[in-house]
Amino acid sequence: MATDTAKSGGARSVVGRFLLENGALTALAVLVVVMSLLSGDFLTAQNLLNVGVQAAVIAVLAFGVTFVIISGGIDLSVGSVAALAFLAAIDGVPIWLAVVLAAATGTACGLVNGALIAYGKLPPFIATLAMLSIGRGLSLVISEGSPIALPDPVARLGDSLGGWFPVPVLIMLLMGLVTAVILRRTFTGRAMYAIGGNEEAARLSGIRVERQKLGIYALSGLFAAVAGVILAARLASAQPQAAQGYELDAIAAVVIGGASLAGGVGTALGTLIGALILAVLRNGLNLLSVSAFWQQVVIGVVIALAVLFDTLRRRSGGAGGGPGAGGPGVGGGRRGVRLALAAAVTALVVGALSFLVPNSSSDGPRVGMSLSTLNNPFFLQMRDGAQEEADEAGVNLIVTDAQDDASQQADQIQNFISTGVDAMVLNPVDSDASGPPVRGANNADIPVIAADRGVEGAEVETLVASDNVEGGREAARVMADALGEEGRIVVLQGTPGTSASRERGSGFAEGIAEFPDIEVVSQQPADFDRSRGLDVMTNMLQSNGDVDGVFAENDEMALGAAAALSSAGKEAVVIGFDGTPEGVDAVGEGVLYATIAQRPAELGRAAVRNAIAVIEGERIEETVKVPVEVVTEENVDDFS
Repeated sequence: MATDTAKSGGARSVVGRFLLENGALTALAVLVVVMSLLSGDFLTAQNLLNVGVQAAVIAVLAFGVTFVIISGGIDLSVGSVAALAFLAAIDGVPIWLAVVLAAATGTACGLVNGALIAYGKLPPFIATLAMLSIGRGLSLVISEGSPIALPDPVARLGDSLGGWFPVPVLIMLLMGLVTAVILRRTFTGRAMYAIGGNEEAARLSGIRVERQKLGIYALSGLFAAVAGVILAARLASAQPQAAQGYELDAIAAVVIGGASLAGGVGTALGTLIGALILAVLRNGLNLLSVSAFWQQVVIGVVIALAVLFDTLRRRSGGAGGGPGAGGPGVGGGRRGVRLALAAAVTALVVGALSFLVPNSSSDGPRVGMSLSTLNNPFFLQMRDGAQEEADEAGVNLIVTDAQDDASQQADQIQNFISTGVDAMVLNPVDSDASGPPVRGANNADIPVIAADRGVEGAEVETLVASDNVEGGREAARVMADALGEEGRIVVLQGTPGTSASRERGSGFAEGIAEFPDIEVVSQQPADFDRSRGLDVMTNMLQSNGDVDGVFAENDEMALGAAAALSSAGKEAVVIGFDGTPEGVDAVGEGVLYATIAQRPAELGRAAVRNAIAVIEGERIEETVKVPVEVVTEENVDDFS
């Protein structure tokens, strides 16, 4: 009897020790089990491959960052370097040379980082933060702010082998293997651990610390370039704004995987597990239709819990080193308490996720809707209009937020395909980049409705949109009328590279060219953001003096510009674009002279209406135009 009890206690001890010694792996296993229980679509072969593809870019970036963090440094530039690397190599060169040039560009950026840190003695945070800005700026300079379509041979790197195994997953595994070999089988790898553990001791032991740091940051840049190639291949285009914020995800993956930001600790396998945790989270939350706003909260909480598991492992290892550490006694008691705490926290996460998953109120068809961003009133209105139409028709509408990231939107489309939605409504972040994932929907016979922006390189049932180019022309005509066909004006552009900014800007440029006495004295991007509009307009007034008019490519920037003019005690004709409720109110109050109203709620309603019609087998028009209207003081009451 005593023997059976001892065996039982020993088995519990082994399980407890394994769970605590593999904190990140335990967190991943728990997440997989939770997502499988909450969504029947999660644990399928196709969706698990989707998770692998969605983890690939972050994982490869994180492998490079692993070298840096183990050596006690940090690299904030990898996202910008990933975007820059392939942009620097695609101007009509063969595919093999383009990849080589991309790798050389990434390595060169890493060498600059390493030189600034090792020989210039700059803190890693400052040096790589500078490279983050330089890399992003060069990406915009090279591309002139517009995405660049890639030839088919490049796009094939984002396809599948044998029609089922994704090439990005293969590249991720190969880069993980290379990382493990470097860390465990080379002098450079051992030097990384030594430098991160104690840099001065490493130097005294004969390690050339400066030279090693140069190589470490070069490796990080090279891995960032490989990630950039994967990203460009998946989107079939090089995006100047690609991989924004990915450096933070890469660092999170490394830390979740058990590395210490103090240096000296970390593994390739741990980093891979960390990247998979992030991918599983995003994939699962999309499948569960959790609100895009809550997703950020959940991801942050789970990252903290994953690191907590790893912290418990470290403390347990330090407390219970003897033979009896896992048995009854102080060490075993502490371990049991920690396991109980971990189990309680896990149960709390499961309960929270269950609470956040919306209940389906209808047995009707399911329509997936991916919006480019929900951080803008225009797209919030589009979502609300779509939801109203769906509720009236008894349709389950699943809304996701791409956060202005074409790669994240591609992941969301793949997730919709995995869940087998009946139709999709897509508001593309970028028309070219949306082509490859929409082709996947075409292959799965899922109809796609494009909303507000078109899709290049794939089939859609219809495009429901306002005419951005014509809206820009209308804004130019209104500006000319207000100024008497002469004056000095400035233009606040949207996020560089986005189709909305390009189309509105080109329409305005065409229209204003008809009035030679109106001079555009400055054009600057303000990212469709009100606070950026305020700052950029303040700077424009400083450098250009008085201006007579301002055209902003959305209402948010227009309101920021109006605030800057008011603070400076100046007056000018300010025209916005979108017709948001706040923009319309500002016209009524005289803050804005006019706004070009796109009626976003009607765009959303029309998109869902056409999706339902396709599901029911009805024929629809190839293009559905929702007219733009100029809102001025004379007709503002009609819109209010």
